[in-house]
Amino acid sequence: MLVFSHGLGGGADLPIPPTYAVVGAASALVITFAVMAVAWRTSRFRGDESGRALPLRFTAFVDSPVTRGLVRTLALLFTAYVLVALVFGQDLLTNPVFRVFFILLWVGLVPLSLLFGPIWTLINPVRIVHLGVARLAGTDPEVGLRTYPARLGYWPAVLGLVGFVWFELVYPDRLLLTPVRFWIGCYAVVMLVGGAVFGTRWFARADPFEVLSSLVARLSPFGRRTDGRIVVRNPLDNLDGLTPDRGLVAVVSVLLGSTAADSFLTGPFWAGTAPDLPADPVLLDTLALFAFMLLVGATLTAATTAATGSGLPGSLLPGLFAHSVVPIIVGYFVAHYLTALLEGGQQAIAQLSDPLSNGSDLLGTADLGVTFFLTLHPALLASIKVAAIVAGHLLAAVAAHDRAVRILPRRHALAGQLPLLLVMIGYTVGGLYLLLST
Repeated sequence: MLVFSHGLGGGADLPIPPTYAVVGAASALVITFAVMAVAWRTSRFRGDESGRALPLRFTAFVDSPVTRGLVRTLALLFTAYVLVALVFGQDLLTNPVFRVFFILLWVGLVPLSLLFGPIWTLINPVRIVHLGVARLAGTDPEVGLRTYPARLGYWPAVLGLVGFVWFELVYPDRLLLTPVRFWIGCYAVVMLVGGAVFGTRWFARADPFEVLSSLVARLSPFGRRTDGRIVVRNPLDNLDGLTPDRGLVAVVSVLLGSTAADSFLTGPFWAGTAPDLPADPVLLDTLALFAFMLLVGATLTAATTAATGSGLPGSLLPGLFAHSVVPIIVGYFVAHYLTALLEGGQQAIAQLSDPLSNGSDLLGTADLGVTFFLTLHPALLASIKVAAIVAGHLLAAVAAHDRAVRILPRRHALAGQLPLLLVMIGYTVGGLYLLLST
């Protein structure tokens, strides 16, 4: 895709043979598991109860109505500026909407959430509009017309995420302005109506961008203790505080599966095979995308339900281990979208200065040059890709092991993890193969 220049950094660019990288990554997982089996016999993570508290005045500053009001105002101003390009801009690839939507929002949320926590909860323009309407009406924005049904869990967000990744990866006219207008318009209407009916709980469980931001934020070194105090903590402690809910396994399956599918759909195997198949290309790409998402969900569910002796219903186990997939998702995002964010992000900043594509330079950034540092250093890029994938899986293995020794009896704790370890090795090998083959 023109908008998503992923750069080079394939297998041929690695300073070592790709086979060595794959074998080394799988070996690192096995060695990590073996070490933890000996030295990590009891759970060490304490979730939201952990962390070293920052000064009270820092929490007071962050939670201040003035601070939050200023940040929300800036978010609304930026949204309004982009909406000008969306509604009145020309249907050209120089329109900043495409890179703002697909790169700054979707990809940029990952590093922002790692640095600042669940940032989309604060700057979500639809949530801000909901808050403003509720205040004008004199109602409580937290409370809607009905209580959000517990049985829905994250399932509305799953639908939103599937809709976004299909639009981004499969829909052939995604780089035309009218479909982007339609998608964003539908998103805004669904979120606003849902917020009116169910209150702010709707955004936390239905907004695809907010759910992505909140999940990734669980790997941030900053978090909140159960008393609301902002703390600095081990990111894996933060991750341990993720509360399982219905649909969480589906959320991580969509996020991980779609990123892997992106590599597959743009890879040499599919490019050489799909044109010869007697079916519509959009249908084929759709089936491939869903196959990857279902594969992640099925393997994660099978591996976790294989753990026995916990005394818990087997249906609960996949949700209890779903948090361990989050580091893998972040690793895939870094490996797959790093060049798109750094280089496409620079292009977005330049294009934002000319929202109507009429030669204006409103922000003074229209002539901003793009630095293609990573693309020009493919060996470095390939090494970063491998490191991101491996680091994500190692952190996932640690998170899963800590959860296993907590909920499984000691005699089952190690054996119960073996299926999940095998699945993670499969994710590692498959992910590296897809990335290094492009």
